[in-house]
Amino acid sequence: MPLLSSLERDYPLIDSDFCKFCASHAILSVEDFLLHDLYVLVISTEQHHNSERLKEGITQVLTIINKQHQPWVDGRELLDDALQNKRFLPTGCRSIDAFLHGGLKEGYLTELVGTSSSGKTQICLQTASAVAKNWGKIVFLDSGNSFSPKRVAQIVTQTPDLSAYEVDKALQQVMNNILCMSVFDIFTLFEVLHQLKNNLRSQIDKHIKMLIIDSISSLITPILGGGGAQGHALMVSVGFLLKRLAHEHDISILVTNHMVGGERGTSKPALGESWRSIPHVRLLLSKDHIRNIRSMSVLRHPHMAAGDRVEFELQ
Repeated sequence: MPLLSSLERDYPLIDSDFCKFCASHAILSVEDFLLHDLYVLVISTEQHHNSERLKEGITQVLTIINKQHQPWVDGRELLDDALQNKRFLPTGCRSIDAFLHGGLKEGYLTELVGTSSSGKTQICLQTASAVAKNWGKIVFLDSGNSFSPKRVAQIVTQTPDLSAYEVDKALQQVMNNILCMSVFDIFTLFEVLHQLKNNLRSQIDKHIKMLIIDSISSLITPILGGGGAQGHALMVSVGFLLKRLAHEHDISILVTNHMVGGERGTSKPALGESWRSIPHVRLLLSKDHIRNIRSMSVLRHPHMAAGDRVEFELQ
């Protein structure tokens, strides 16, 4: 990895002041930069008179990193990963699980795209309830006050053929296994994800099976304005960090994304073309308000054809 000082000639934002600031945090190379806690670094800029320029320098380095090609992976590594027989975690909806050949796969980043009222949050809550009941812990990052413990309790208590004692026991299990946190900006998201990464590596949170972010687009959209590269770099960094968490720790990650206006009055997923290639799986949700039936269509999936579709009802 190159020294940061070697980038000064080609990148004006990475000047001597920026390099001195990084050196004060023991960051001398791009590799040091990658190993440092980005959130802590950004916060520390507030102590300097040129805080905004230092932040721009940080995003400039992120842009440089993100433009580099991902490392080559040989066939043996790909085969080893395929032979691990990673499990599928249930969504709590039999029709969806059957459609997805078992549910949401460990090691994958899955994105639910849809308009308001299409069922994105409902599927998140239903999935959290199903996984927390029998599989392990869930980290639920709530960016829009969408998490409803009452709705989770309703989902759990609707389970048929259980005695009152079994329902109460299941409810306690689910509530204890869902770790919910409110996250309202991109830098708090970075902080939480880095903490989760460290906890998973040290096996403090070894029982975590799923991470849910509802919604990822409400955290990223505010930083994309103005047409600059900084917001784009942060968005791509979040995507790479999520995929790394999923792959390295065999957890399933589920995020939601909203729709925006496209050409000729059509709608399209928010966050643009750069984000489109990040999720392993993209699923489009829609609702037939007349029949009160929802549908799920495949936009992207490693093992399914785009356009595959299923209709379903939610609890």
